[in-house]
Amino acid sequence: MDKKKLEAFKKRLETRQHELRRMVSRTEQDGRTVDEDSAQDIADRAASSYTKEFLFHQSNNDRQLLQMVENALSRIREGSFGECISCGKEINAKRLEAVPWTRHCIECQEKAEQGLLEETHG
Repeated sequence: MDKKKLEAFKKRLETRQHELRRMVSRTEQDGRTVDEDSAQDIADRAASSYTKEFLFHQSNNDRQLLQMVENALSRIREGSFGECISCGKEINAKRLEAVPWTRHCIECQEKAEQGLLEETHG
């Protein structure tokens, strides 16, 4: 992959990283705010509990995506960005454009989704 393209991916990933960090922080703050509300009746407590659960799941999803973005930035630093971590083949450019934090080529991603690929973390 040429240096110019790699730099463009790096900038996109860094921007996404900052957005996700902000979102995770805001969601955690919102979760604490829900805790501070002294709900009196059972309906209020149920609504508060639902809101906390929703915020927890949202924050968890954002954290997972943030981890994938940070892993992609590590692969850029290591020089392995754009290569499938399973088979080592080059990941299709259109796939990288759509999902720059992807770790797998389309074939290995399909295998992973079918449970046919040993999941490695990298």
